[in-house]
Formats: sequence, C-alpha cells, structure tokens
Amino acid sequence: MATNGTADILSSAYLAVEYVDAVLPENPFQPSLKHAWGYMMDNYTKFQIATWGSLIVHEFIYFLFCLPGFLFQFMPFMQKYKIQQDRPETWEKQWRCFKMLLFNHFCIQLPLICGTYYFTEFFNIPYDWDSMPRWPFVLAQCFGCAVVEDTWHYFLHRALHHRKVYKYIHKVHHEFTAPFGMQAEYAHPAETLILGAGFFIGIMLFCNHVFFLWAWVSFRLLETIDVHSGYDIPWNPLHLIPFYAGTRFHDFHHMNFVGNYASTFTWWDKLLKTDNQYNKHMEKLGDKKEQ
Repeated sequence: MATNGTADILSSAYLAVEYVDAVLPENPFQPSLKHAWGYMMDNYTKFQIATWGSLIVHEFIYFLFCLPGFLFQFMPFMQKYKIQQDRPETWEKQWRCFKMLLFNHFCIQLPLICGTYYFTEFFNIPYDWDSMPRWPFVLAQCFGCAVVEDTWHYFLHRALHHRKVYKYIHKVHHEFTAPFGMQAEYAHPAETLILGAGFFIGIMLFCNHVFFLWAWVSFRLLETIDVHSGYDIPWNPLHLIPFYAGTRFHDFHHMNFVGNYASTFTWWDKLLKTDNQYNKHMEKLGDKKEQ
C-alpha cells in the first residue's frame, strides 16, 4: 500500500511539473546562468567540476544555511520561535560540533565526493548546458529523491536506535538534546555512511545531469539543517511541501529519543505509529495554551 501511494505521489508530481513547465515563461536569469556555466565548462575539467565543484557546493550551502540559525541566538525577538527555550546554544557545544563537522566533511565525505566523476562517467551523466533539465523537472526529481531517502532514513535510523547498537553509533548524534542547525551532520562516521547511503540511492535512480546532483545536495542540506535548527518559524516556506515533518517534529525526536524517525516526511511515522508520543506531546501543549 505504501509503495503504491509513493508511486502515485511521484506520478502526480511529474504531471504537475509538466503542466508548470508548459505554462511558465523562461527564467529571466537564464542568460547569466548560461554564461557562468559555459565559463566553468571552458576553464575546468570534468574531474575538477565533479570533485572540487561538488565539495565547494556542499561546504558553501551547508554553512550558508546554518548561518540564519546561528544568528538567531543573538536576536531576542527570535527567541519566541525557539522550541526548547530552556536549553540555549553554548560556544562550547558549537565549537565541538564544528570540529566534528570538519572531520566528517573532509575525512569521510570528501573521499565519497571524489567518486562523483567516476559515477558520472560510468553512467554517461552529461555536464553541458543544453542537456540541463529545466528547473520544474529538477524540483520534481529532488522530491523523488527525498521520498527515497526518507524511506531509507526511517528504517535505518530506527534500527540505529536499537538498544544493542545505539550506544556505539547513533548516540553521538544525540549528544545534543536541543539541536541547532550546524549539528545536522554531527554524527559518528559509521552513521554518516549508513544514513548517507539513502542520499546516493536517489541519485542512482534520478540523476540525469551533474547540475541535478548539486540541486539535490542543496535541497537535502536545506531540509536537514532546517529540521535541526531548533526554531519553528511559522512563515518557513518549506512548510508548503506536502507531508513535510518540519523542525518541531524532529526536535521532539532529539528531546524524547523515541519516535519520529523519518528525515523529511511524516507518512512512515504515521503509518507505523511511531509518532504516538509526539502526538500526545502536542495535545498537551495545545491544552496548556487553552488554559
């Protein structure tokens, strides 16, 4: 049933994209983007683009998306949106997190990124501008990857919470019971590989251009940093995504340790009833507000 439902969601997404692509005008920034892409293709090799380009995209996007949450701690008017207000960020925690990130990014993720060129060559993934899919199709493909990654993440993440393995691997990520954006990729190296595999499965299924790979990296980083930010902001545009879990959903997982195992969407937790404790928690919060 879940598989058919997922297929229906993806089919609907592609039908919607085909309609949007037909009615929308050309992107006004397209000439500038085309010129920049052409400059990159003329001055760098495919290996440099796939390897160092992917690394730069990852690092730039990661810390760019972490920046707002980092600045929020210095803005008193943003504290009303912080979920766990009794557990503020500390410099010690942020510095420890930053050092672990550098290790994971350059000692674990960089070797994987170095394989990007060979992946694109083996599967004949194009780099040229003319083969680049239009942005509505890129968005649909990112949504498809998110569905695949979310399914992988739910079951493997739940397995990592098993009492026989939790203390050896996943406990590292749960050192912070009140998460903050930069902590999104703070994890044991083994967890980086285990849960990160879901990211690559989507690429294997949907990647048809190197630009899409960067788009999916950006989307996934935006999502995971958002749910770890610790701030539930009402006007967050990601809330427009159907079935999007959001910050409060994942923040409860860090606070409670049990339930809410999915990374992006809510359907697996609803279907397998691993969001029961979260629902009771939200009911209590609602009752308190009414009093």
